[in-house]
Amino acid sequence: MQTPQNNPIIIYIDADACPVKQEVYRVAERHGVRVVVVSNSPIAVPRDPLIERVVVAAGMDAADDFIAERAVPGAIVITADVPLASRVVKAGAVAVAPNGKPFNESSIGMALATRNLLDSLRSAGAVTGGPKPFAPKDRSAFLGSLDREIVRLKRAGFTSGDGVPG
Repeated sequence: MQTPQNNPIIIYIDADACPVKQEVYRVAERHGVRVVVVSNSPIAVPRDPLIERVVVAAGMDAADDFIAERAVPGAIVITADVPLASRVVKAGAVAVAPNGKPFNESSIGMALATRNLLDSLRSAGAVTGGPKPFAPKDRSAFLGSLDREIVRLKRAGFTSGDGVPG
């Protein structure tokens, strides 16, 4: 298991449907943290040495698998995908939804159960609506949550992308 000393904080974005990529870039730049943008198709990313774009092969879980394989303590994963968040949390990394909701060991079980129940109800035709629309308050909550997670990791001894502790 990795320890904080000399291990950088890295943010992985599950990017194909992520509405907060620009916010991640701004927060990461302020903290000097590396960002890896993972998608199934090429998407534009800022030209910045701390931002890397990774295009994975087409496939149902290719981006999820790429991210989950790299989810170690010190990693922050931005995703709305509850099964991916579960894999990430089990690996000791942090997962944050685009609405700012952090996934952790105490919340991931309920999030998975709710997701599976809603999936079953949708399959049976009982529930036809999806998640509520992304709102400005979600963006604000996300910014606060991401900043808190980075600060918490720095206080725990993880470094920013330049190798300098918090």
